Amino acid sequence: MAGTTGAARVSVQRRPHTSLSRVIVQSIRKFSPREQIRNPVMFVVYVYFFLVLAVTLVPGAFPDVSGPGFDRVYYLLVTLVLFATVWFSNVAEAIAEAQAKVQADSLRETRSGLKARQVLPDGQRIWVPSGRLHVGDRMEAGPGDVIAVDGDVIAGAALIDESMMTGESAAVLRESGGDHTSVLGGSRVLQGTVTVRVTSEPGTSFLDRMIQLVEGTRREKSPNEVALTIILSALSTALLLVVLSFAYLLRGTALGEVNLATLIALIVCLIPTTIGGLLSAVGISGVNRVARANVVAKSGRAVEAAGDLDVLILDKTGTITVGNRLAVQFIPSPGEDLASVMRAALLVSAFDETPEGRSIVRLAGLRGAQAEKVSMDQVQVIPFTAERRMSGIRLSDGTEAMKGSVSAIEQYAGALPPETRKAAQTAAREGMTPLVITVSRRIVGLVILKDVVKPGIRDRLQDLKVMGIRTVMCTGDNRLTAEAIAKESGVDEYIAEAKPETKLSLINREKQYGHLVAMSGDGTNDAPALARADVGLAMNSGTSAAKEAGNMVDLDSDPTKLIEVISIGKQLLITRGALTTFSITNDVAKYFAIVPGLLAGLGGVAALNLLQLSNPALAVLATLLFNALMIPMLIPLALRGVSFRPQSAVDLLRRNLLIYGGGGLVSAFVGIKLLYLLLGYLEGLPFFVATGAGLAHLLGAL
Repeated sequence: MAGTTGAARVSVQRRPHTSLSRVIVQSIRKFSPREQIRNPVMFVVYVYFFLVLAVTLVPGAFPDVSGPGFDRVYYLLVTLVLFATVWFSNVAEAIAEAQAKVQADSLRETRSGLKARQVLPDGQRIWVPSGRLHVGDRMEAGPGDVIAVDGDVIAGAALIDESMMTGESAAVLRESGGDHTSVLGGSRVLQGTVTVRVTSEPGTSFLDRMIQLVEGTRREKSPNEVALTIILSALSTALLLVVLSFAYLLRGTALGEVNLATLIALIVCLIPTTIGGLLSAVGISGVNRVARANVVAKSGRAVEAAGDLDVLILDKTGTITVGNRLAVQFIPSPGEDLASVMRAALLVSAFDETPEGRSIVRLAGLRGAQAEKVSMDQVQVIPFTAERRMSGIRLSDGTEAMKGSVSAIEQYAGALPPETRKAAQTAAREGMTPLVITVSRRIVGLVILKDVVKPGIRDRLQDLKVMGIRTVMCTGDNRLTAEAIAKESGVDEYIAEAKPETKLSLINREKQYGHLVAMSGDGTNDAPALARADVGLAMNSGTSAAKEAGNMVDLDSDPTKLIEVISIGKQLLITRGALTTFSITNDVAKYFAIVPGLLAGLGGVAALNLLQLSNPALAVLATLLFNALMIPMLIPLALRGVSFRPQSAVDLLRRNLLIYGGGGLVSAFVGIKLLYLLLGYLEGLPFFVATGAGLAHLLGAL
């Protein structure tokens, strides 16, 4: 097992290094028609490549094309550039896929060879391969053991090393009961022994699905990607009709018929091949960026949905605030002294293992309070529930000590004294949480808990507001506490005294108004809302039900990661929009570069020939070559993504038009002119003259 233990330290957070040979092989495989037809724009180029290639190799089969003036070398050069255009598009997608496959290969190392200590119904323990375990089977893992498959802890507690998934060396606690029972196949037990109930069939574990998703074997086009593909296809069809009409109209002019290679080159240059060639790579790289943020997206749709969100539902504790509220003050009720409040607080919190309960015991001890000795057989623990909103103990002599929210205690023990109510309201207005302590339904006093707003959370929420995303804080605290935290953190709305079903009701309400909603959660009671949300970010530390319901899983179990996921989704959409803007304006510039060159023999178009391209053949080759070269030049931008900063839609549109729209126009004019000059220079060199003559002779012999 030592080998698998070491493998369990592989992390998806590592930036992948792609293999050049893998990229080249995969890019060649993508010349298959089955691969090409998925991209309609590049499929047009793909078909035209074979058409021009056929005319070049067998001109006699196309007598209408290979008439007088047929130039085989020119056709060959057009063929090579068309091949390069398709190949560069394949390379862009192959690089994005190769990065994902490197991550997937690392995860496969973790999965291979795992064994489990299965617990049979009669209690016997046997070692079996992980592939023999099925849903409902039980296995046992102790110190040093690797947990073979996904499951839920049903007995015991253990410190688990999940660095294989998260890249973090800090161990996490997993124990039976509560919302932190889920364990992942491949994680390693450091301390303790746990019995785990298997929750996945062979080949369907979280790690298996993660491998499939990361390497893109189940990647489906998102609705936005499908819509853009349809638009680009329609635009390509329209331009095809324009070019054919253009060729037909030229038949009665002094220029006569335009040769087939030039017509095809004109079509390829004017259709949006740049964004068409990079579209798939942009989508794959978006999922990869989410993976590098230690979030597993179950589909590319989830990543894009994050970019389209306009409502974000956030928990207060652990998301907006640090969590683990701490006791900071005891306030006695009229007629009670501080010592009696602290004794009651110790009594009611003696068996409360929550961070809040332990902090009450710790503060009372620091203030000198002495706990009464109570044995377990004399105590009935009354646990906290969302409906009851209070907890405590009941002693064998009938004494009942409780602590809870103001509203819950008033329903239980009656109205608070005015002084006590005023102190509770003051604490709540300051963002603290007052808990009322009672003994035998007598209101003894208050204990004040304080939660701290996370540093920087206000700025992050302000960034979301700039992007047009409305934030809603959902908390079980009372209205005054929720109002104070909302004001300090800067959330747009808040819902106080929320129950588990409140989030689901809120999501349903927002979706009825046409909003796209995101939320995070980790408990079984969060599963319905996670499944209903457009983006449901489940915590890795949570239950299996929550992770199954969400369409994203945060391996770091950080609820604020949802804000980072939104930024990645926005970046994906902005990158696609920027490249589309660049591609379209680039095509406009290519139109003004190539068409006047073709019409140079006609009068009245000299004013349109801004680049002074007097040689039509060189103008076509220069434009076609520039069109091909733009794809590899933009691959780094497609994979890395456009730099993102929060801004409004109007500012974003203005920025895209200025930088990428203007850049598309300028780069095309400059690039085509430089390539035209370069080709003109090379055309006059003896070496290239001899090479052209040799190619013509070779093709004639073939």
